[in-house]
Amino acid sequence: MRPLDGITVVTLEHAIAAPFCTRQLADLGARVIKIERPGVGDFARAYDERVRGMASHFVWTNRSKESLTLDVKHAEAGIILDKLLAQADVVVQNLAPGAAARLGLSYEALHEKYPSLIVCDISGYGANGPYRDKKAYDLLIQSESGFLSVTGTADEPSKAGCSVADIAAGMYAYTNILAALIQRGKTGKGCHIDVSMLESMVEWMNFPLYYAYDGAAPPMRAGAAHATIYPYGPFPAGDGKTVMLGLQNEREWVAFCEQVLHQPLLAIDTRYASNSLRTAARKELFALIKQVFATMTAAEVIARLEKAQIANAQLNDMQDIWQHAQLRARERWTEVASPVGPLPALLPPGVPNTWTARMDAIPALGEHTESILHEFGYDAAAIAALKSEKAI
Repeated sequence: MRPLDGITVVTLEHAIAAPFCTRQLADLGARVIKIERPGVGDFARAYDERVRGMASHFVWTNRSKESLTLDVKHAEAGIILDKLLAQADVVVQNLAPGAAARLGLSYEALHEKYPSLIVCDISGYGANGPYRDKKAYDLLIQSESGFLSVTGTADEPSKAGCSVADIAAGMYAYTNILAALIQRGKTGKGCHIDVSMLESMVEWMNFPLYYAYDGAAPPMRAGAAHATIYPYGPFPAGDGKTVMLGLQNEREWVAFCEQVLHQPLLAIDTRYASNSLRTAARKELFALIKQVFATMTAAEVIARLEKAQIANAQLNDMQDIWQHAQLRARERWTEVASPVGPLPALLPPGVPNTWTARMDAIPALGEHTESILHEFGYDAAAIAALKSEKAI
């Protein structure tokens, strides 16, 4: 038995934040019914065609769900939604600001009808405040939260290479829904969860915020290097490959000088006797380290770092990750079904040994519409009529 077996989630979602949240609920066994616009569905379905014609974002965030197409503005939609919500435990939505309320799906309206229902709203800026109605996309929230100000090079800010603001909001929605289910088990009452992408990202920005406390200078943009610790970041080896390494304390600095650079006198050089001094001297230290590493391959550098117990990593690309030895050794890959056939999928991190994650198919648009309507007593003629009216 999975933790959320028997839990039903109804979601009006698109893009990444809400779908990532609900996919993880599905991983834990929840039945997730995804309501999509007839004909087009979640617009993330059309982001690209990289996975045998399916969109990479959609494949990632939508396995194990049921797709119900429904024009939520159609006269019959309210009746269908009422039937869904009457049996639901959780509602998740990340529609445009104000859209859920206009559809009668605000927490206030739903709580009156379904007092045990947990309602989770995910938005860019939250349910109130002067930014409430602003449109919000991942890059915009990365910028608004200050993330771009500390990410990139000295000359130019850079966005994260994945949807980090969406992921942050999705994770806080997911964890708070789990907490709400536990609380409801004690009180019998539902609740309202208001997750904003801005607040989720700013929570993740607390280190640079405190570093810049009381008007102090913020961490500088340092590319792939660490803004406040040195040596920490990418260094080229003699074979053209890049090695990432990180030092955390003075013991490691001594080991790095003696066992990796083979320059023991550097360890007692007063110019580099603390992390602050090394950070200030990063240009000259980079040149010195680069000169030593140029005589070795990346594999040889990593061998020295391992022997000295200095943290290190390879600078992998996506093809390297598909073949990563550690993921394969731990059997982290499985397969899920999809409209285009079986696809590889990573198992969710950290699943306990008492149950297995749900890894069901990625749904085709509207794949489950008829079966769900049959559950609510709609016969073939009624379903055909709804189709002819483009309600489903």
